[in-house]
Amino acid sequence: MKILITGGTGFVGTFLTKQLLQNEHEVTVIGRSSVPGVQPGHFHAISADTTRKGLWQDALKDVDAVINLAGMSIFHRWTPAYKRQIYDSRILTTRHVVEGMSGDRLQTLISTSAVGYYGSRGDDILSEAEPCGRDFLSQVGKDWEHEAFEAEKKNIRVVATRFGVVLGRSGGALKQMITPFKWFAGGPMGSGRQWFSWIHMSDLMAGMMYILENAKIQGPVNLCSPAPVTSGELARTLGAVLGRPAVIPAPSIALRLILGEFAETLLASQRAVPKKLLASGFVFRFPDLKGALTDLCQSQPG
Repeated sequence: MKILITGGTGFVGTFLTKQLLQNEHEVTVIGRSSVPGVQPGHFHAISADTTRKGLWQDALKDVDAVINLAGMSIFHRWTPAYKRQIYDSRILTTRHVVEGMSGDRLQTLISTSAVGYYGSRGDDILSEAEPCGRDFLSQVGKDWEHEAFEAEKKNIRVVATRFGVVLGRSGGALKQMITPFKWFAGGPMGSGRQWFSWIHMSDLMAGMMYILENAKIQGPVNLCSPAPVTSGELARTLGAVLGRPAVIPAPSIALRLILGEFAETLLASQRAVPKKLLASGFVFRFPDLKGALTDLCQSQPG
């Protein structure tokens, strides 16, 4: 297949680009930096700001699939200006992607979303049929998916992949979580009772390939482990795998003082389950947290 990835130079995009190339697909990446370790051949790179229309949209016309990963990181203190960047980087990019896709051939759009779509929902079990929440990230997710599903008007298959927190080597959330444990200062955030939806990078890659290759899958798809855990369980499991205590909590009030509105994202409770993937026959390699963290932490530097 000929596949184009927006945001392909980020944490997930770098892994996905290499996975697709290993499976002998032809990959074009649009981003603002290079993809480390990727050699020329079936790989092409375009440097562009996807929040703006431009010549980069021409590359969308003759591909078999687009994987839309673009979006500013939410792991940052949220000022009004930064919230606008979070929103625009997702909504405008997706709008421009849909505008550029031709619709005159069989095409697939796999557009990233997140379990933050559901908002903070306590102990509710969140399948893909659950409604959108009302906080900032929920509204971002709602508008983000709306722009993606506009492609259906061109008879393009659209899948909105709602990611859990991606756990992978050499970056992302896990790298940040490990640091306090190495200094014997690890522990749960807030009460520790809120639910945490996660996915091992290997399962994320396998899930993306599975969705890409199975034309019957469409609509929203939760891309997360079938076994979400509480924040307290996450801390205890990570501490056990690292051989460190997990007894120093990060109180909610302190998180709010330090991080502002972004703290609410860390304290949110999302018990998402991948109902569609499981029903379609997808099998997770790392369904439980201990196995996932054991695998990942064996290869963490330092």
